[in-house]
Amino acid sequence: MQPGNGRKIGWVSAAAVVVANMIGTGVFTSLGLQLDKLDNVWSVLLLWLIGGAIALMGAFSYAELGTRLPRSGGEYYFLSRIYHPFIGYLAGWVSLTVGFAASVALAALAMGDYAAHFLPIGTKELALSAIVLISLVHSISIRQSSAFQNIFTLLKLLLILFFIAACFYHPAPPDTALSARRVSIDVSHPAFMVGMVYVAYAFSGWNAAAYIVEEIREPQRNLPKALIGGALVVSTLYVLLQMGFLHQASVHQLEGRVDVGQVVAELLFGPVGGQLISLFIALFLVSSISASVWVGPRVVRAMADDYSIWHFLAKDNAKGIPVRAVWMQAAISIFMVLGSHFDQVFLYSGFVLHVFTTLAVAGVVLLRLKEGRKGYASPGYPWVQIVFLIVSIWMLAVLVYDRPVESLMGVANLAVGAVSYWWSKQFGKQH
Repeated sequence: MQPGNGRKIGWVSAAAVVVANMIGTGVFTSLGLQLDKLDNVWSVLLLWLIGGAIALMGAFSYAELGTRLPRSGGEYYFLSRIYHPFIGYLAGWVSLTVGFAASVALAALAMGDYAAHFLPIGTKELALSAIVLISLVHSISIRQSSAFQNIFTLLKLLLILFFIAACFYHPAPPDTALSARRVSIDVSHPAFMVGMVYVAYAFSGWNAAAYIVEEIREPQRNLPKALIGGALVVSTLYVLLQMGFLHQASVHQLEGRVDVGQVVAELLFGPVGGQLISLFIALFLVSSISASVWVGPRVVRAMADDYSIWHFLAKDNAKGIPVRAVWMQAAISIFMVLGSHFDQVFLYSGFVLHVFTTLAVAGVVLLRLKEGRKGYASPGYPWVQIVFLIVSIWMLAVLVYDRPVESLMGVANLAVGAVSYWWSKQFGKQH
C-alpha cells in the first residue's frame, strides 16, 4: 500500500533519515583505531576526506537509481529490476535477517551502556526499552515518524556542532596531534588500506532515503536533494570533528582508544566530561535507532508484496505503516540484544551489505547502457561510478583477507537466503 501524497515527507525529513543513519558511534571510535596502526595524522585526515567523497559518489548513484526506479526497498528492488529477482531477494534477505536489525541492536546496547552511567537501570533493560518505545513511535503514522526523526536528528546535529565548536574554541595544549609543523601524507602504508575500511563503516547510511522512495513527495526532485545534501552535511561534520579531536589531544592519548569522544571531553571539561559525553551519546543514538526502525521494515514490506512466504508481513495500518514488518524487525533486534553475541554478525552483515551496494552502483552503468539517460543523471558519470567500484571492490578484498571468518559467515547467510528463495519458488507463489 503506497501512502497518499498528503502522508508523504519532504526532502528535509528524508535528509534527516540519511543524517541519522550515517552519524553513529563510528565517528567517535574509528579515529583511535586508525591512529593505533597509522600514526601519520595527515594520512588519517585524508582517509576521512576520501570517505566523504566516496559517500557522495554513492549518493549521486543512488539518487539516479531511486528516481529511475521509484519504489521503496533499496537494493532489494534495484537489484531485482537490474539483474534478476534472485539477486534482489538475497539483498532483501540480508536486510531482513541482520542488516537493519543488527544496527538497531548495536545502537540500542551502546545507548543503554552510556545512559546507565546516569540512570539506575541496566544496559540491556535500557536497550530493550528503547527498541520497544521507538518501534511504537514508528507504528502510528508517517507524520509522527517524520516529526520524531527530525527532532532527534536536529538534536544530534546541535550536539556535534557544540562539540566541534568546543574543540576549536578551547585553547589547545602545545603537543597535540595537529601541532606538528611538517605536513606529510603516506598512502602506501598497508594500515592506510585497513583504515579505509573503518572509515567506510563510519560513513555507511548515505543511501538510507532510497529505501523509502514511495514515502517521499516528488522523489524526482526531493530524493537527490536528500541523499546528496545529507551526505555533504555529514561528511563536513565528520572531517571537522576529527580535526577537533586531533586539535585537542596527542596521538599518544588517542591511539588504540575506542572512546575517543570521552577522552577529548575529559580534556575539555575535566572530570565532568565523562558524565557529559555519556549523556551526549545516549541522546545522540536515539535518532540512529529511529532511522533504522523507520527504514528497515520498508525492505521487508517490499519483499512481502512479491513473495508469498513473507506475505504475512504485508499488512499496513490505516495510515500506510507496515506495522507487522516494524515489529518483525524489532523482535530480531530484541533477540540480538538478549543474546548480545552479535559483534561478528554486525561485521559479516556489513560485508554482504557492501557487496549489494557495489552491485547497485554498477547497476547505474548497466541501466545507462540499456536505456540511456532518463530524468535525474548522476554528476560525473561514468567516472564517479568507476572510482566508487574500484574502492568498493578493494575494500571487500581487504575484508576477505583481514576478516575471513566474518566473510565466510556472510556467504553462509546468503546460502540460507538462497534456500529460502528456492522454497518460495517451489512451495509459494511469486506475486
